[in-house]
Amino acid sequence: MNDPHPGPLRRGWTTGACATAAARAAYEALVGGAFPDPVSIELPNGAQVAFALATTEQGPGFAKAGVIKDAGDDPDVTHGALILATVRPGAPGAGVTFKAGEGVGTVTRPGLALAPGEPAINPVPRDMMRKAIADAASALGGPVDVEIEIAIPGGEKIAERTLNGRLGIVGGLSILGTTGIVTPFSCAAWISSIHRGIDVARAVGADHLAGATGSTSEKALQRHFALPDVALIEMGDFVGGMLKYLRQHPVQRVTVGGGFAKMTKLGQGMLDLHSRRGAVDLAWLSQRVREAGGSEELSAGVLTANTANEVLDRCATAGVDIAAEVARHGWRTAAKALRGSGVLLDIAIVNRSGEVIATTQPQLVG
Repeated sequence: MNDPHPGPLRRGWTTGACATAAARAAYEALVGGAFPDPVSIELPNGAQVAFALATTEQGPGFAKAGVIKDAGDDPDVTHGALILATVRPGAPGAGVTFKAGEGVGTVTRPGLALAPGEPAINPVPRDMMRKAIADAASALGGPVDVEIEIAIPGGEKIAERTLNGRLGIVGGLSILGTTGIVTPFSCAAWISSIHRGIDVARAVGADHLAGATGSTSEKALQRHFALPDVALIEMGDFVGGMLKYLRQHPVQRVTVGGGFAKMTKLGQGMLDLHSRRGAVDLAWLSQRVREAGGSEELSAGVLTANTANEVLDRCATAGVDIAAEVARHGWRTAAKALRGSGVLLDIAIVNRSGEVIATTQPQLVG
């Protein structure tokens, strides 16, 4: 497979693009008896791309083809997975229908783009496959009524490393992609998963959501607030991506939580907490130590600290609740992103041992 977008980081292909290529190859074999290898498909942007086939099989009433998922330089859990498409004749007048095979999940909760009971093959990949079949049917004079079964051997195990279980997708992976192309380390992909998590939580009636910067914080928030899994939003560094979506799709209450360093950045006014967006400002933190009642000596010492957590330890020794002060400033930053939502907002700070050490009172953001 040749990447049409060369650069420092190699792009890859979505599961949706791989499934489309496999489905087109299987359809051509079902109709014409031969598998095209490589097989070409059209991406949503109109680009034509070619995929090599990893496996083929043919028998009475079916043809099957497989493509190895290449995620490029993105740390995608499905990189290297075999995406299989089996094409069979469909019911007359049914058009293209879809079935979840081994390792592909089924939707069980409302709030996603697919209704409960549907195979977890997202709308854009479905459209790509419909177009691929229509194009092949036109070229070969074949039928337009076919069933496409997508499978990913081992997909149920791989899915344990995704958010599918929390979203109510059981039995395996989702067939995803809106462009057909995987952009390495894509912020958009993570933010999209945040949005889908919120959609599902709202659909099942969750009224208190908690966004955490990492797994330690998430576990701490779940214990502290006694929240179900569906209420937990894995926001990572993307506080802004979560809050801006909640401003348009509100719930009754949201808690933003994370470690002391990340929440210090939030207090400083940052809504993207990744290190590339900026570091902890020790001068800012020194001022907060003064506001929390710390001595001039303690405040001055902050300027020479190696890490934010060293500041937290020094303040704890001195009896200064710097975490509460940082949480208060973090609330102000988060409230600006939620302005006009009518959501109750609170901030929680978690230490390295997984304990909630500071919270703000939930306050309405008008």
